[in-house]
Amino acid sequence: MEQTPNYAKQRMKTQDLILTSMLVALIFIATFINIRLPIAANGGLVHLGTAMLFIASILFGPKKGAIAGAIGMGLFDLLGGWVIWTPITIVARGLQGYIIGKIAWANGRKGNSFAFNLTAMLVSTPVMIAVYYLGEVILYGNWITPLASIPGDITSSVIGILVALPLCATLKKVSYFK
Repeated sequence: MEQTPNYAKQRMKTQDLILTSMLVALIFIATFINIRLPIAANGGLVHLGTAMLFIASILFGPKKGAIAGAIGMGLFDLLGGWVIWTPITIVARGLQGYIIGKIAWANGRKGNSFAFNLTAMLVSTPVMIAVYYLGEVILYGNWITPLASIPGDITSSVIGILVALPLCATLKKVSYFK
């Protein structure tokens, strides 16, 4: 029996929804694997959610990366006791996922270039830091206090890069990603 084009389109939408939901769940869970740095009283959380965001964006592109990062880490903040950070995280991590995916997938690369994947993560990090910084300026009402969170943000990104690059290179060898 031949499937109608409408059925095939609906099936793809369903598969996209399932895949994106799985990425959200993976980022959410990976964010619970964390260490709170003693540098800042208000932030300084280093977690593996950043690495999972990098992986999702490189393997699946800007749309899934942005959605999974924003919702996955936003849910972590909401349910993990960081409620006040939720809107900032949604914007920061959504933008970060989008930027990584956009660079890694530009010109048909689909996350296959080590150099562009690294560049994507490096370019996205200052954007994420800037969003968190501005969010903290709003929260704390001054420009100095938020500076204490920057080392933790950098550390989280460096760990994310060190985890994501080899994992993405390995996963790209799996037939699903070829």
